[in-house]
Amino acid sequence: MDCSLSEFMQYVEEEDIKFIRLAFCDVHGNRKNISIMPHMLGEAVKNGIPINASLIPGFGENVYPDLFLHPDISTTTLLPWRPENGKVIRMLCDITLQDGTPFAIDTRKVLKDAVETASKKGIDFNFGSRIEFYLFKTDEEGNPTKTPCDHAGYMDIAPLDKCENVRREICLTLERMGILPTNSHHEAGPGQNQIDFASNDAVKAADNVVTYITVVKTIAARYGLYADFSPKPLDGAPGNGFHINVLATARSGEQVLPSAIAGILKHIHSTTVFFNNSEQSYRRFGEGSAPSTVSWSGDNRGQLVRIPPAGPSGHHYAQLRSPDALANPYLAMAMLIYECLDGIENKYDLPTAGANIDSLPGTLNEAKKLAIKSDFVNKVFSKELIEAYCG
Repeated sequence: MDCSLSEFMQYVEEEDIKFIRLAFCDVHGNRKNISIMPHMLGEAVKNGIPINASLIPGFGENVYPDLFLHPDISTTTLLPWRPENGKVIRMLCDITLQDGTPFAIDTRKVLKDAVETASKKGIDFNFGSRIEFYLFKTDEEGNPTKTPCDHAGYMDIAPLDKCENVRREICLTLERMGILPTNSHHEAGPGQNQIDFASNDAVKAADNVVTYITVVKTIAARYGLYADFSPKPLDGAPGNGFHINVLATARSGEQVLPSAIAGILKHIHSTTVFFNNSEQSYRRFGEGSAPSTVSWSGDNRGQLVRIPPAGPSGHHYAQLRSPDALANPYLAMAMLIYECLDGIENKYDLPTAGANIDSLPGTLNEAKKLAIKSDFVNKVFSKELIEAYCG
């Protein structure tokens, strides 16, 4: 929504909006929010709304006693599942210190900075997402179980597929919120599903991932189900991936995608923790179509990077297949931008397809250590961010 504050306040009054959720993510991408009443919006836009940083893991504990949320009106969206009378809207926020200085661990700002860096170098990035999740039944008290809602398989249909109505409502809800899925289907695991999105600019793409996960969990709960995005919910069944489609375009017209992919391959070993930030993440590697080695292919879905055939636009894109949905999408996409830029600037050659260059880290602890000692990571991310994320 692109308008002035006075125009926005008129919209709030006309639409009977009673609550405004100011949303943000912690350093690991966990979604947080605070609700304010409409009469506080002017104060929020002018000065920000204070929050207790010491209670948010990774936000500095006692170092930053107060942080301030500044709503980005352009990200306003109605929450369709809330009542029609006394509507609720949500805005994503920028985070600052009390003096207005941007907060170093505001990962949305980290992504904005990466986009700006790329733009100054004449490179534009777009990202698409394919995110998998399981739907589990809940017990009598509403707590999640490990019983899948069905035992259907890849692209099965009803009556085997008992998730189709949930996916339908998720897609329709996202559409009402301005996010357009491209397709949805049952995945290979029992009760496992996937919904795909078209490409967007980096910040919008990451915003959409945050919104998508919230919507899926909310709609699943309305059906008495629990949506699980964790990397490996069930032993012996496929894990959940967060496949990121990367399109890098040089305004000069130069073909830069091969060098961009080479940049990803060069640095992914030391940056994996920014795409896979849980112990479960490393149990997913090497099972099913989840990669375990650093390699690329034009057709093998088990490779780290896949280059699918060009779409209707004629543009090729790269798909990174190692991330999972517990990743912070802002950090994941920021790191991808920096990896691609390094490849483009240094004109790295793309290795032979299928060649295993290296193995991905085997544990979360190993991945953290690799990131902490990496010159590349320390060059593109701040010391405060690395310590908060890898600490």
